[in-house]
Amino acid sequence: MEQKAGAQISQRAFIQSLVILFVLMMIAGILTLVVPAGQYTRLEVNGRETIDPNSFQFVEKPNYPAWRWFLAPIEVLGSSSGLTVIVIIVVLFFAGGAFAVMDKTGTLRAFIGRIVRRFRDRKYTLLWIVSLAFMFLGATLGTFEEVVLLVPVMIALSYSLGWDALVGLGMSILATNMGFSTAISNPYTLGVAQQLAGLPFPSGAWLRLLAFMVIYLILMLFLSSYARKIDKNPQTSLVHNEDDAEREKFKAVDASFIEEDPKQNRAMNFFGVFLLFILAVMLSGPFVPAISDYALPIVGILFLIGGLGAGFLSGAGGKKVWQGLIEGWGGLAPSVPLILMAASIRYIIDSGGVTDTILHAAAKPFTQLGAFPAALVVYALALGIEFFIASGSAKAFLMMPIILPLADLIGVTRQTAVLAYIFGDGFSNLAYPTNPVLLISLGLTVVSYPKWIRWTAKLWLWVILATIAFLGIAVAINFGPF
Repeated sequence: MEQKAGAQISQRAFIQSLVILFVLMMIAGILTLVVPAGQYTRLEVNGRETIDPNSFQFVEKPNYPAWRWFLAPIEVLGSSSGLTVIVIIVVLFFAGGAFAVMDKTGTLRAFIGRIVRRFRDRKYTLLWIVSLAFMFLGATLGTFEEVVLLVPVMIALSYSLGWDALVGLGMSILATNMGFSTAISNPYTLGVAQQLAGLPFPSGAWLRLLAFMVIYLILMLFLSSYARKIDKNPQTSLVHNEDDAEREKFKAVDASFIEEDPKQNRAMNFFGVFLLFILAVMLSGPFVPAISDYALPIVGILFLIGGLGAGFLSGAGGKKVWQGLIEGWGGLAPSVPLILMAASIRYIIDSGGVTDTILHAAAKPFTQLGAFPAALVVYALALGIEFFIASGSAKAFLMMPIILPLADLIGVTRQTAVLAYIFGDGFSNLAYPTNPVLLISLGLTVVSYPKWIRWTAKLWLWVILATIAFLGIAVAINFGPF
């Protein structure tokens, strides 16, 4: 059976997230019954709403019956944040549909194939460049689940270069995850979080670009060191015995990279033009207010047009283009109820009048911690929630509405809070056994989960230390614009 294009949320992951979010909705509802209502005074500072930290007072509890908890995912669309929720869902479908089309028509595969053909005789240069390409896709375009389809190709490439399945996973799905987590302009995590924070998209990109370069260097030193060990002695591979039986199976996959397709070249060039437009919008957004307010929807539209155009130019035929778009949208459809349920949690505690009471209770210990430890708590919280809820956009709707006003109260900039969130959301994707992308990727190889963790443990340690250092820098420089 042919695998569907684009990001596909597994039934198990969907049900797991649905149950957890429902339980959190009920907990939010119970809080409206047991926590006294309170309120801070809201002020407008430089065109944005913020909290007067000394203005908290208890108020009369609003009438919010329990039966409305169950309607909250629908009611939230009519709330003050409803338009933001709708815009984000539409943009996710535009970007996801574009990638599903390029996935279905083979353009993503052709992009990697072009790099492989050019650098095949320089294998360590190829390792660095292929990994950079996957990291770039993750960091700028939010590619992650789509790369699963390219994992067998990268395994075959790794075998043909004398390495093992781990190096193939490292230069594909692991590299993509590293880029996804630094999120220079990732529309799925950064785009959603900054829209919720009222920050220009993608403001603060310069620090994330530095983080991208540092994480890339850490990843490549890790991969190169391991690959060189295998070159010196193949038996040092953690999966040496298992790999022997697999190498023959992947020879045909590897051979498909030899041929060049002129139509796919046209498709890649077409999407490349739209990618330049997307980058231009994102770079000019923070400096041009007229663009800043609409940057995320503009980027979504450019993604969709570029992806559809590339699909039609690829030579795969219109039927495959529309099939890819429908499969991509079908794969994203389960994310809609998850996003609405996650957004409704804040809506429930707002409607019950207890949001500010909870913030007031949480702000005191956070203030005593200080800004840097508080940023680390946000990071740890995202890491923890990731174990249960894999969807980055749903998690943003769950966490950001609580984290952002808390950040305002304790003196951490919103940009720093967003940075802590995207680090926590991203890097844990390929560490937890609850993540379906990791399990599917390992299922395509001979690598077991225990061996994967044994292999990546040192890498995760260095990544965590590096990201903590970047959060320290963000706090020290008051990373903004606000």
